Amino acid sequence: MFGSDKLKTFKKQTGIIARSRFLKSLTAMERYEFLQLCHSRSYKEDEYIYYQGDPGTGMYFIEEGRVQLVVESSEASDDDLTYDLEAPEDFGSLSIGYELRRMSSVRCLTDCTLLGFFKPDFETLKKRHPLIAVKFMETLAKIAMRQLEMFTDEVNHSSGVSKAFALRFESYYHNQLEA
Repeated sequence: MFGSDKLKTFKKQTGIIARSRFLKSLTAMERYEFLQLCHSRSYKEDEYIYYQGDPGTGMYFIEEGRVQLVVESSEASDDDLTYDLEAPEDFGSLSIGYELRRMSSVRCLTDCTLLGFFKPDFETLKKRHPLIAVKFMETLAKIAMRQLEMFTDEVNHSSGVSKAFALRFESYYHNQLEA
């Protein structure tokens, strides 16, 4: 059976997954199955988990500690944009369902323990538990659509509805031809 340290760790990880806003559409049993595919990783203060521009390979749930998402500006006049996160927050989720490069670097503000869920884990989830994988992808799609709506509103506000529509249409038409 579990040793007391392993049991404490398991309880803590179960709590992180149970409180995750990202996984709220999953039942308790589905969250348990999801947790079985996660990997615990430890990082030291000031260590980077990934860098802006890296290929996205997975998402992370903060079990212990605090991280900072840093978006480095390409313009000399702009300051870097930062966001601090702590348990039970997650980050990097869109990299599971989409071929995206990281838009930020992530640096540990403290020693951290993270639960990682990576693309190969998602492939395993699809084979073992297709319903959970569908719910996971529905959540990703909702996030992506909210982001698309925000970006479209911003382009619409700054450049007009014609430019916003043209960008959407061209990206759709271009993607359809490559599929």
